[in-house]
Amino acid sequence: MKVTVTPLGLGCAQLGNLYQAMTDENAALTVARAWDEGIRYFDTAPHYGLGLSERRLGAALAAYPRADYVLSTKVGRVLEPDPDGASLRDAELFDVPAAYRRRWDFSRDGVLRSLEDSLTRLGLDRIDIAYVHDPDNHFEEAASGALPALLELREQGVIGAFGVGMNQTPMLTEFIRRSDLDAVMVAGRYTLLSQPALDELLPLCEERGIAVMAAGVFNGGILATASPGIKYDYVDAPADVVAKAEAIAAVCAKHGVELPQAAMALPAAHPAVATVVVGAQTPDQVSANVARARAEVPPGLWSDLIDAGLLRPDTVTRAGADS
Repeated sequence: MKVTVTPLGLGCAQLGNLYQAMTDENAALTVARAWDEGIRYFDTAPHYGLGLSERRLGAALAAYPRADYVLSTKVGRVLEPDPDGASLRDAELFDVPAAYRRRWDFSRDGVLRSLEDSLTRLGLDRIDIAYVHDPDNHFEEAASGALPALLELREQGVIGAFGVGMNQTPMLTEFIRRSDLDAVMVAGRYTLLSQPALDELLPLCEERGIAVMAAGVFNGGILATASPGIKYDYVDAPADVVAKAEAIAAVCAKHGVELPQAAMALPAAHPAVATVVVGAQTPDQVSANVARARAEVPPGLWSDLIDAGLLRPDTVTRAGADS
């Protein structure tokens, strides 16, 4: 089916206290600012803060007409109560009590339970897009269990669309070949620092009319500020990656473009990309990202990056042609 989303989406991992805690009030204000700025696509997952992101997002979106926004969540990690962990902190980057444990489950029953739990946390009666989340080590179970279950739910109208979300491209491409996906969420693999999605994934999605949601466009933080940060794919960045980011930032500066602006503009230019999904810690970060998304990037920036060997020559520019 055709997936229609706004060109910029709000990624809601931060609402689950990714890296650092935020208040419920700040979470609500961040979603409200996104709405005021015209964002109508919101992405979450049970994984994000052990359900906290879903609860906060559902509460914030309750103020708006259900028909006016698109919401996606994910399956693959079922949350189970863990009373022994209530006094501990979550070990997976989220600043929340470890009162639940994540259990990998890509079976049909796991998908049904996961979505039922998500609907409860969100306070909704339907999901617009459901993604199979990070099935890197569970390909066969996801292909034979989760995807057929989601296809069935789409046909029943329980969900509007389904797909797969991953931090790699080869397996995403194989899932497309084996299932009738509506969308894929590719994180960190079509960015200023890394463009492997150009090999097969993006051309195949364009050919088949599959919507690509470009996430992780800041590669975990290193591209999120004018001067490169220190986190790359959620760990400390290697020295060579930092050096490349600094070189890209220097070229951007010559064109009067900030690094995060270019980082958002690159994936947005590809015709297969339906939306760029970016998170935010505060309402002001939302507004800053919206301003970056609306700003034009001089075409000469891309050609200079390509000439410097910092960007693949087959990268698609905003003008819609290969450079």
